Amino acid sequence: MSDASTPLQQDLMRRIIDVIHDDDLKPGARLRQNQLAARLSVSRTPVRIALEMLAEEGFVQHEPNRGMRLATIPPRVEKPETPPEDEELLVAIARLRREGGLAEQFAELELMRLTGCERTPVRHALIKLEGLGVIERRQGYGWQFLDPVRDARARAESYDFRLLIECAAIMSPEFSLSADWIKSMQSRHEAMLSAPWTDSSSVTLFEMNAEFHLGISAASGNRYIKEAMHRQNQLRRLSNYNWQHGSDRVAVTCREHLEILERLERGDQEVAAALMRKHLMGARGTAKAR
Repeated sequence: MSDASTPLQQDLMRRIIDVIHDDDLKPGARLRQNQLAARLSVSRTPVRIALEMLAEEGFVQHEPNRGMRLATIPPRVEKPETPPEDEELLVAIARLRREGGLAEQFAELELMRLTGCERTPVRHALIKLEGLGVIERRQGYGWQFLDPVRDARARAESYDFRLLIECAAIMSPEFSLSADWIKSMQSRHEAMLSAPWTDSSSVTLFEMNAEFHLGISAASGNRYIKEAMHRQNQLRRLSNYNWQHGSDRVAVTCREHLEILERLERGDQEVAAALMRKHLMGARGTAKAR
């Protein structure tokens, strides 16, 4: 990727490459800006720029009056680790939002004042949240959260919905998970269990959790289940960055995920689906007690 690209463009290029691989697109496939923008929850402009940068590297070809087409399959790009100081700022933003310190619309200077951080780290955090579909730039000035703070009823409805789609995903006749993905997830969960817990660990925890649930949903072979789970991850990202349930619940979550992965590795989908249901019911109960 070009060193001159912004963090948002780099992230979008990585995510577009993930779409190409996840959907098993072949050279010649059309890449529609509006569909990618909707799927990645960003506007069309950064998607267009990311596609143009992929075109500069020879992976995408622009056809006059026909848009962009895939020229060759780009290799996947490793997702960069978030530095601890950046994680602390993301947690601070999540806490401010939950406690009402940040309104739905806010300014960069306001966030600098509330967090005591300089402009550069604050701007980097905002760009990251924009790329994740949590916030968007307002026309003219400032930023806006894409979703209001969710109440207890909304959280319960989210878990009810996930109980429907995630258990169904595992029982899909097309369900298929790669052994490499399972091994990677197991390794990351074991690392989380052995690492000391800090407030900023909640960012790493959520992103691992989100990839776990999205990966299982995507393995269903049903694009609508995958897109629905992607949207659920976006809705719960900011509130989960401000983890309220302590390290004991982290251990429970990781062990339950590992048990589900073990059953999926054996090909025992029925037991895995039952374990997923138990896992989500427990998480819903914890969320209600919050």
